Amino acid sequence: MTAGRRRFYYLDDCLNNRMAENRVFKALADPTRREILALLGRSEMTAGQLAEHFESTWPTVSHHFSVLKDAGLVRSRRAGQQIWYSLNTTVVQDLLRWAMELARRAKDHKGE
Repeated sequence: MTAGRRRFYYLDDCLNNRMAENRVFKALADPTRREILALLGRSEMTAGQLAEHFESTWPTVSHHFSVLKDAGLVRSRRAGQQIWYSLNTTVVQDLLRWAMELARRAKDHKGE
């Protein structure tokens, strides 16, 4: 593989990672979606069980699920007629690792 080709793949990976990060932060920016994540942090729930916690219309709640799934923060599985949602802890761990690194760099910068 040529150096130019490797650079292209590296830049493509960086862009994809940034786009994924942007989706995560967009998802976390909404208080309803943060509440959905908090509920899923306790246990797996069906779409209906989650919707009972909010006064929003079904299309609005469904949109929140879609944004969370697109960001990779939740997983869904179908069991018969039910859709079960669960927290994707891998993405949450990656986000926490990123935040800890950011805090470490800020601390190191202050110490200079």
